[in-house]
Order: sequence, then structure tokens, then C-alpha cells
Amino acid sequence: MSSQVDPRPLRVEEFAAQCREALVPVSSRFSYFQACPLGEEDVRDYVDEPLAALPPKLVAALPPFSVVLVPYLEKPEAKEKGDATGPAVTFERPPENRQAAYARTTDSGRIVLLFAIRDRSVADYHYYFYRAVAELAAEHCDQETRNRFYSLLREELRSRVHGEVDQDSWHLKETLMRRGTKLRRETKAFLEYAHQALADTLALYLHGICCDIDVEPGPRQLPSRYLRRRLKLLEEAYPPPEGYAVFPEELSRINGS
Repeated sequence: MSSQVDPRPLRVEEFAAQCREALVPVSSRFSYFQACPLGEEDVRDYVDEPLAALPPKLVAALPPFSVVLVPYLEKPEAKEKGDATGPAVTFERPPENRQAAYARTTDSGRIVLLFAIRDRSVADYHYYFYRAVAELAAEHCDQETRNRFYSLLREELRSRVHGEVDQDSWHLKETLMRRGTKLRRETKAFLEYAHQALADTLALYLHGICCDIDVEPGPRQLPSRYLRRRLKLLEEAYPPPEGYAVFPEELSRINGS
């Protein structure tokens, strides 16, 4: 199948268009393409298992999307950063500082998520897969869930709760809190932070459904009781598929122990 795709470096838009006819449908809302050879076990690790762990209600809220597995993604050189076409798909390993883990584009109205998988562990791929899906989900989150989540954030800001789920939301929160006023109002800074916090928390939530992950404590980590409140809210909004769990006590019930 991969022989149908031009092996020369191509911008993600061009590559997505080139493999359009080779996409393998998994459901009416999801398809995939592998640009490098994968065995049956690899397809299960990279496609079947991550997709099966997505909450049905969340999937129903997403637009149709495709996953394209490529060897490498190369960022444009510094002088090219103004180029809106973004990274390129390449079959040769780029320099470390030019490598990208994933990219997103649109082809014929369909969202295409491209992931670089060569020289990258399955665990790392899962992390980036759920980050990409979470970013998409945050854009299409229903208003009720968004309002409830933003209310939690306002409570945290009112209590001056330190830390965040990931680096992007942490930096935005730092900037917001340094201003010291209007923390909880619908300012541009608050909305930017709140959207990123939702995406970062969704990524952790989705990743935790699929995989046994540990949240490492640290000076920038959101305290566990506040993190649990966020995850419980997302669990109510997007319940895990049958047979999956988010918290250890729920997994014990599922396993009958």
C-alpha cells in the first residue's frame, strides 16, 4: 500500500491528498493509512486499541477524521516558519531539532492527523495520538461541558491553585496569574488559558482510559484533588467505553477484584 505514495518529502497537505484514495475505513467516522509497513500487531497497537478506548460520546461529537502513520515529520527551517503549509512528510530521519511528532491538516473537508512513528515508541505515539484527538475534541466540546469545566477553572483561580496538567496550559496560567486582576472574567487571556487547560486535561483523560499511566508529582503539577475533579467531570461528560476505566477503583470493579 505504501508504494502508492510518492516517497519524496511532501508537505502534509500534499501527502494527505496523495493517500486519500488509499485510506482504510474503520467506521463511518474514522479511517487510516500506513505509509510504512506495519504488521497485524502494529496495526492493533497504532490503530485498533487507541481508537477502541475513545469514549463513544466524544467520538460522536468529532468531525470525521483520518489517521496517517508516516516515518518522519520535518519542521520547516527557521527562514520558512512563515510558510503556512507547515511540516513535511519524509522517509529520511530529519535532524533532532527539526523533527515533529504530529501534524494536522484538512483534505476534502476531512480532518487528517499525521503521526511520525519511526524511531518512536508505541507509548510515545499513544501520548501524541491522544493529544491530537484532545485538541480536536476541545474545539468541538459541547457548551454545557465547556461551561462546567471553565467553572472549575474559575474556582481554582479564585483559590490560587498552583500548577497545571501540561506545559502549554501551565505557561498560559502563569501569564494570567501574573496580571493579578480579572482572573476569572471572560477576557481573551482567560479564554485562551481555559481552552488549553481543557485540551490538556482531555489528553490526560483519554490517555488514561487506554493506558496505565502515572501522573508524576512536581512543582508544576496540578494538585491531585483538583486534577481528580477535572477528570471526574470529563468522565461524566464522556463516559469510557464498556470495559474501560479511568480510576483504579473502577478498574477493580470491572475486573471483579
